[in-house]
Amino acid sequence: MRRIAVFRALQLGDMLCVVPCLRALRRAAPQARITLIGLPWAREFADRFRHYIDAFMVFPGFPGLPERIPDVAAPPRFLTDARLRRFDLAIQLHGSGALSNSIVGLLGARRMAGFDEADGWRPDPAAFLPWGEPEHEVTRDLRLMQHLGCNADDTALEFPVEVTDRAAVAALGPLPPERRFVCIHAGARMRSRRWPAARFGQVADGLAARGWQVVLTGSTEEQAVAAEVMAHMAAPALDLTGRTTLGSLALLVARAGLVASNDTALSHLAAASGTPGVIISSGGDPVRWAPLDRARHRVLHAAAGCRPCAFGACPIGHPCALGVSAELVLDAALTLCASCPVRAPEMTP
Repeated sequence: MRRIAVFRALQLGDMLCVVPCLRALRRAAPQARITLIGLPWAREFADRFRHYIDAFMVFPGFPGLPERIPDVAAPPRFLTDARLRRFDLAIQLHGSGALSNSIVGLLGARRMAGFDEADGWRPDPAAFLPWGEPEHEVTRDLRLMQHLGCNADDTALEFPVEVTDRAAVAALGPLPPERRFVCIHAGARMRSRRWPAARFGQVADGLAARGWQVVLTGSTEEQAVAAEVMAHMAAPALDLTGRTTLGSLALLVARAGLVASNDTALSHLAAASGTPGVIISSGGDPVRWAPLDRARHRVLHAAAGCRPCAFGACPIGHPCALGVSAELVLDAALTLCASCPVRAPEMTP
C-alpha cells in the first residue's frame, strides 16, 4: 500500500478529531504517499500536518452531500485526477458511508476501507466496519485503523505550532500574561449550537470578578456574537474576534488558563493543547464530539430528545441550550481553574 487516499471533506473540528487516525496510519505505512481529500479550506490543514499528509486534493462537492454545494462541472476532472494517481487504498472517514462510500468507490483505488450502514453498500467486507452504536469520533476511527492492522491506541489530539503562528500572535499587540486569562468563544457555525451570548457574558463577568482577564475569540463572521457578549458584560474584555489566524488562535488557546466555548472547533484546539475547558453542547452530540479528557474538560449539556440537531436555528425554543445555566458553567470553570495543574507554556512546535 504505497499510495493511500483518505476522504474526509469536513470542517476544522471534525478534521482535528481525525489526527490520531492519521498518526496511526503514518506509523503503519511510513513510506506511503498519503493524500487527503477534503474541502478547499483543508489545504492549510494538510500543510500544517505535513508530517502525516503528503498531498491534498480539493473535493468539489457531490449531489446530496451537504458540506459543499457541488460544482457540477468539476467531478469528472476530479475523478480523472484521482484515477491517474492509482491509489492502492482509499479510506472513507466521512461518516456512516451512506453516500460517501459511493464517492470513494469512484476514485478507482484497488482497495477500499471504511464504515457502512447495515443496509448500505460494502465494497470490501473484510475492510469495512459497521457504523453501529454511538461512539466517540476519535475512538471509532482508531478502531478502523486497528481493524486494518495498525497500532492505533493513542487518542491524543495535536496541533503543530509554527514560527509564523508566534509572529501572528505578536502582531495582535499586548496580551494578558500567560495562564492569567480565559478565552470566551461564543460562536459556532450553526446557531442551534450556540449557547446564549448573555450567559457567556455572565460567566465572563464571574471569572473577571475573581481576577481573570477575559479574551473573546472567534471568526470574522462571529464578531456580532462577541459584541453581544460584551454588551452583557460589566467587566472589560479584549476582543480578538476576526483578528486571529488559525495558528495564532491555537497558540492563544494554548497560552490561556481556561477556555469556555460551545461544542465547536475551539474545544478540540483546547484538547490538543491541554488547556482546561468548559464546553457547552447545545444541539450537538457530546458522546461523539466532546473532548475525551473529562478530568481537564467539563462537558455540560441538557437532555433533549432531538439531539443531535440538524436545524440551523432551533424551531422549538432551544431547550438544550437554555437548560444549561450560567451558574453551572461558572461553577465548572472555577472548579477546573482550582484543580488543573499548570501546563507547559505552549504546544510542541
